[in-house]
Amino acid sequence: MSKPVRLLALWGPPVALMALIFAFSGMPSDVEERAWWDVALRKGIHFGEYALLCALLFRALRGRLALAWTLTVLYAVSDELHQTFVDGRVGTPRDVLIDAAGALVAALLIRRFAQSQPRSVASSTA
Repeated sequence: MSKPVRLLALWGPPVALMALIFAFSGMPSDVEERAWWDVALRKGIHFGEYALLCALLFRALRGRLALAWTLTVLYAVSDELHQTFVDGRVGTPRDVLIDAAGALVAALLIRRFAQSQPRSVASSTA
């Protein structure tokens, strides 16, 4: 596989997810009160999308787990900042914590999986 194709295969998925997150964060929000289950569903989606982003960045960064988690959290911060400029949206530290928790769960699962693998795989997550 050529180097440009390899780079696209590694970086395309996380960049595409980041673009999708950015697009959804740029959508204006209505100001109506939401039911508890709607809020819980939205927060669960936040958690999941940032868990996925951490895993995709881990893959793109070829096993640099701490860096993948850090970049994911920094993207969460930038996403919340972006929302402060969108009508009807607010950026909150609580959402950054939810996003960071999703990324942390992904990182812990990756670490656990790596520990159960042969040494060559496990050493790439350190």
